[in-house]
Amino acid sequence: MTAVLDALDAGLTLPASWYGRDRDVYRLELDRIFARTWQYAGRAELVRERGQFFAARAGHVPVVVVRNREDELRAFVNVCRHRGHLVAQGEGRRESLQCPYHAWTYDLDGRLRAAPRSEREPGFDFACYSLLPVAVESFGPFVFVNPDPDARPLAESLGRLPELLAEGGIDLDRLRFRSRDEWALDVNWEVAVENFLECYHCPVAHPGFSKVVDVDPDVYRLEADGRLLSQFSAAREPRPGETLPYPLGFDGGARRAQFHLLWPNLAINVEPGPPNLSVDVWLPDGPQRLRGVVERFFGDDVDDETATAITEFSAQVGSEDVALVESVQRGLDSGMVQHGRLLAESEQLLRHFQRLVYDAVAGP
Repeated sequence: MTAVLDALDAGLTLPASWYGRDRDVYRLELDRIFARTWQYAGRAELVRERGQFFAARAGHVPVVVVRNREDELRAFVNVCRHRGHLVAQGEGRRESLQCPYHAWTYDLDGRLRAAPRSEREPGFDFACYSLLPVAVESFGPFVFVNPDPDARPLAESLGRLPELLAEGGIDLDRLRFRSRDEWALDVNWEVAVENFLECYHCPVAHPGFSKVVDVDPDVYRLEADGRLLSQFSAAREPRPGETLPYPLGFDGGARRAQFHLLWPNLAINVEPGPPNLSVDVWLPDGPQRLRGVVERFFGDDVDDETATAITEFSAQVGSEDVALVESVQRGLDSGMVQHGRLLAESEQLLRHFQRLVYDAVAGP
């Protein structure tokens, strides 16, 4: 580990083997990052009423979020205490949660209330086999979970995010969910996150994005504040005769672009223009496999045509990024270049992220 730290201090990247080829590092990441951090689970509207639930993942950990009979928001590891089958799938409304394997049934407070034939087992204690709790909190229209039931409050991880969104013209209470997409890539999760954390590649790789957002390094601002890594820029003034991908109406909307990474794997994006916000989650699905989820929200007065145009604009940028990260993964897999050389100014958020990864993997 000392050699890795020396490389980071010298301005180099993490070793190429850390991006999926070293299975021991990947297992440490699951245990020391994804099992111990706040992560986006889903929309608060899915558990607004008593009895509602939805299944999600916190990294590799399956979770189920419920609104119980006492109107409390609760979350549990979505794994049956009998033989490990997932208990809940999808979303809906139930009086209880029943595992489809052997019908072990749990109350919405996690307690085991039925286990067929358990009465034949001397000393079987229902109280010993409740669903394992995880920490859960909401922020605006979003629900976050942390597999560590003793986690510090979500607010400590959010940092200045609520303030930054409000300053940029985003009223979370007026956002409405519009669409959700899922996708998968054969890349390590860190490759995708690191691509998000710098716009050094934007002038070359994202010509459409660069028409809307000013990517001049003197305007495009980077800030690292603990576990919140942020990028800000202004909308670019269109040249005479230039057509923009969507109308930049700023009345009551986002007055600047802002793109945040909430450690370890959640991107919160605000494009300049009408009130809009999207969340992107990168879920590790193996050392070199990634599942992604994007959910898009718009102000309640944003018309469908404008929302569609902004969605298509973001999707185009995303498709360009797919080609980039796939190529990076192939290069790293070659093992020929052990470390890259980062640019301290243009890639400062990437350096901060890599240090967070190192600190977590190396441990105390």
